Amino acid sequence: MIIDTTEVQDINSFSRLESLKEVYGIIWVLVPILTLVLGITIGVLVIVWLEREISAGIQQRIGPEYAGPLGVLQALADGTKLLFKENLIPSRGDIRLFSIGPSISVISILVSYSVIPFGYNFVLADINIGVFLWIAISSIAPIGLLMSGYGSNNKYSFLGGLRAAAQSISYEIPLTLCVLSISLLSNSLSTVDIVDAKSKYGFWGWNLWRQPIGFIVFLISSLAECERLPFDLPEAEEELVAGYQTEYSDIKFGLFYVASYLNLLVSSLFVTVLYLGGWNISIPYIFVSELFEINKTCGVFGTTIGILITLAKTYLFLFVSITTRWTLPRLRMDQLLNLGWKFLLPISLGNLLLTTSFRLFSL
Repeated sequence: MIIDTTEVQDINSFSRLESLKEVYGIIWVLVPILTLVLGITIGVLVIVWLEREISAGIQQRIGPEYAGPLGVLQALADGTKLLFKENLIPSRGDIRLFSIGPSISVISILVSYSVIPFGYNFVLADINIGVFLWIAISSIAPIGLLMSGYGSNNKYSFLGGLRAAAQSISYEIPLTLCVLSISLLSNSLSTVDIVDAKSKYGFWGWNLWRQPIGFIVFLISSLAECERLPFDLPEAEEELVAGYQTEYSDIKFGLFYVASYLNLLVSSLFVTVLYLGGWNISIPYIFVSELFEINKTCGVFGTTIGILITLAKTYLFLFVSITTRWTLPRLRMDQLLNLGWKFLLPISLGNLLLTTSFRLFSL
């Protein structure tokens, strides 16, 4: 049997072309994910720097100023230092739970960023149940804290893990009810549809004005979910040394540190998406329709404007969270649970019933 040389060359070139297409396909799948991870990393570094500068201003002292200009590289220096620390493991602890716990906390929060729209058609995964996917995934993070506390073979750590689980359950229910109220008003669980629902009304179309009670409950619940002061009972240093992270060192301790700021950033982004109009310009459509259409253009300029607007609203909420940390004292554990079960849960449930009634009568 005689095979033509040109046919063999054509077959080889075709197979190479197909393999190159597969490689390009994999690259185009990974590029958005890596871009999002890079943006999140930069965002966390900015939050750490802002918190130190704002805290220094509130306490009338000088913040970080030597690591880079104005101390912007201080968080990067701290992370590099943690990479070279010794990895200490409790001799009688559960090594598997001890090692897996920090990773679960970080990964569960990172996945939540996939459903956040940073601009018009600029979202990694626009799915129909975006907000509930965030709630479902974020509820996995306290399991990692509980595993870390149990695997440390330390009473302080285990108590901190139990507090984290109890706190998450207590405040996740009011938070979910507030999200459900927003979904009823927008007729969708998609984060993109929620932003688009009343976008043409600008500032007056924000869900903040239609759901003021839900906004306050969501604000308090999100701070409790992030375990920020005055809700940082799982790691209260006066009571539990450092809570679930008492036995940790090196980069595992750094993962807990990063997870807390990742959770704070994702909560701030969801406040922006659900209540503050997302990427939309805050000027009503009827006044300047041309300006309103800027961030709906598909070009780089329109996308950049949308991202900047989203980040501006997000960091405004972050400023409120950071200021709250140095303003309010820490609650007791019984006060924290009473606030969640006896106040926020009935209020959020009543808000949901009012929203449902409004939707029924408006049909």
